Amino acid sequence: MDIKTAAALRRLRLVSGPEAISFLLLLVCSVLKRTTDFNAVPVMGMVHGVLFVLYVIFWADAWNRAKWPVGTAALYFVLSVLPAGGFFAERRLRRESEDAVVASRVRGEGAVKA
Repeated sequence: MDIKTAAALRRLRLVSGPEAISFLLLLVCSVLKRTTDFNAVPVMGMVHGVLFVLYVIFWADAWNRAKWPVGTAALYFVLSVLPAGGFFAERRLRRESEDAVVASRVRGEGAVKA
């Protein structure tokens, strides 16, 4: 994995957690708006919207650089529209990047021995 691909995956991983949190907070604010006089939906909606747009931009970049199959790319997109899906995306992305680092070290160690 080259450095640009690793950076793209890292950006997507770092935005997936806050995007999931903002989605859950937006749901809570929506319920509070309907049940109380508290209305933070406009502010939380804007925050979540910005994070979601960033997620989609970083998702497209990661898909392009990592050369994911359509199924993997679709999974990461679907996880972005589920309330807690960003947490699962973050965990999968972390595992994927760790596996890529291990694989590149193995390839590098094999080249040194030969």
